Amino acid sequence: MSPPVTLLLGVHAHQPVGNFPEVIEDAHQRCYKPFLETLHAYPDFRFAAHFSGWLLDWLRERHPVDMERLAVMVRRGQVELFSSGDTEPVLAAIPQRDRVGQLRTLNDKLAAWTGVRPSGAWLTERVWESSVVPSLAETGIGYVTVDDYHFFCTGKTASELDGYFSTEESGTRLDLFPISEALRYRLPFSPAHEVIAYLEALAEQQQSAAIYFDDIEKFGIWPETYDWVYHRGWLKALIEGVLASPKIRTATYADFHAQQATRGVVYLPTTSYSEMNEWTLPMPAAGLYADLLASEKAAGRGDRHRPFLRGGIWRNFLSRYPEANWLHKRMLGLSTRLASLAEPPPELTAALYRAQANDAYWHGLFGGLYLPHLRRAVWNNLVTLEAGLDRLQARPPVQAADIDLDGCTEFFAHSAELQVVVRGDGLAAAHELSSYRLAHNFGDSLRRYHEHYHDRIAGGPREHQGEGIASAHDIVRFKHPVDAADIVPDSLPRALFIDSLATTPITDYESTGRSDLGFVRPGISKRYEVDGNRLTADWQFSGLAGQSFATVLNLAMPSCDGFLGRYVLADGSIPAGFGQPLDLQPAGCLTLEDGVLGGRLKLQASLAGAIKCRPHQTVSQSEAGFEKIMQSAEVQLSWIIPDDNCRLHLQLTLESTQP
Repeated sequence: MSPPVTLLLGVHAHQPVGNFPEVIEDAHQRCYKPFLETLHAYPDFRFAAHFSGWLLDWLRERHPVDMERLAVMVRRGQVELFSSGDTEPVLAAIPQRDRVGQLRTLNDKLAAWTGVRPSGAWLTERVWESSVVPSLAETGIGYVTVDDYHFFCTGKTASELDGYFSTEESGTRLDLFPISEALRYRLPFSPAHEVIAYLEALAEQQQSAAIYFDDIEKFGIWPETYDWVYHRGWLKALIEGVLASPKIRTATYADFHAQQATRGVVYLPTTSYSEMNEWTLPMPAAGLYADLLASEKAAGRGDRHRPFLRGGIWRNFLSRYPEANWLHKRMLGLSTRLASLAEPPPELTAALYRAQANDAYWHGLFGGLYLPHLRRAVWNNLVTLEAGLDRLQARPPVQAADIDLDGCTEFFAHSAELQVVVRGDGLAAAHELSSYRLAHNFGDSLRRYHEHYHDRIAGGPREHQGEGIASAHDIVRFKHPVDAADIVPDSLPRALFIDSLATTPITDYESTGRSDLGFVRPGISKRYEVDGNRLTADWQFSGLAGQSFATVLNLAMPSCDGFLGRYVLADGSIPAGFGQPLDLQPAGCLTLEDGVLGGRLKLQASLAGAIKCRPHQTVSQSEAGFEKIMQSAEVQLSWIIPDDNCRLHLQLTLESTQP
């Protein structure tokens, strides 16, 4: 009889920094709590778990009894806790000093809590770059898990991937466990008896280990899974079936690693799981790549050729989405400033680490970058960090540099209260307007992009067929009605002060090169001025009498289409919320008041004109289906230029409504 196969089962629990408390609470009640309660009753079933540090803190504070249950399982040897960067950053996307700091933070947290220091680490989104090896090894990590796809890209076959391999970077060793995609797609979607039969077949093939490590949220949060996993008994059936089978044993990764030798040296390419390699490509490349994979699959060559049709890499999200790139490069710049201090304050280091949480920097099956509250959490921490650094280390009031490497100079102007960043790309528009008092960036919007999954909308919903339940990868659902007009991509960024003359966007502004953020084009000069908590945009028109001029501000308001976001007129009346259309004429002032922000933004123009407000929405996919999300309030102000020598100024005042 063949020796039993060792099931190395690991689950990864994470919630984004800044996620809504009610969402995290729901995740705990429908997933984390019942999962831990179920496994606690079977002490002989060994497994691994990873909870990102930020989520672990949240759960330990609000659900100490449930989390103590996990700590008990660790102390009795049933559970091995994996580490990672504390706030779940993509390690490859942050500086080496921050990789070490993030890893040590969670390592120390786990050791102090359970008495056991971690030996393994979860790589966020399984993003592999060999540059992360020294940081992991320096912090005591001996092994990590990555997808078997990484190994297939080196020419390995599935039958070889029943143990761990070793790699090195400049002589520093790290061991690598290959996660089985076949198991990822079976757990928990296939019936338990089918999973057990699959594992027993591996034993009969004399496979040493079946390696699984994936999102715990699939066990209760993904559509249909709560009823399937707990009410209909899938998890108990799996556990009891595994424990009853003489062909399957369970172990922690640490025990397996200590008892088994490495299968040899391997050098993996820069990659992530195969779905990510499609998500990270822009259109039309993403569509071409998906078509190529589909044609290979239809021809029966999909599995054989897929490792050599690799698609993009995670960092491509930063070149694909300028908004993500701006977030990333602002984070890197502030990290450098913080590192230059002899003794960085712990509260500023914590703010930097929270701003490095991965979720708002990319988008795939989950909302990610498309979710304003996740981007807002990053900006909240970046703005807080910058304000703290400015108090410790003053900088010039006006600076110019191409920090996001897009070929255009960004002009920074700041006071103690706010900062505006204007890009010299011909639009002379503000791409950031941050209030230090409110810790908020009003320029944090997102344009509409043509996403490859938009092409699936026309086909309508698709439901799962067959036994078991559906994976979110395989079906098409709609949370909101979506039509063709909702997915027309934007031709211009969603910035502030995007100007047009006679309805044609102005794209030929040139910087005057002065320190006052001045821009010129034939017939118009434009200038920004920062004073305290006020930003003033000033235009001087020459020879344009009778022509129409408009400027558009895309204002990211935390309430968006919530009931706490509203427009307020000069007389105090409230004509509409941010999610509703509003037309005013003539008007010279308007206030945007936001209860979630605890602040207001006042617009005051020197000339009365027409004001038109509309919600700006995007369409993205999530595990629950296609959804429309309000990104910002689009406010257009327009005038007929009264004479050939006319000056217009528009003042924005940022105020707190908190006592």
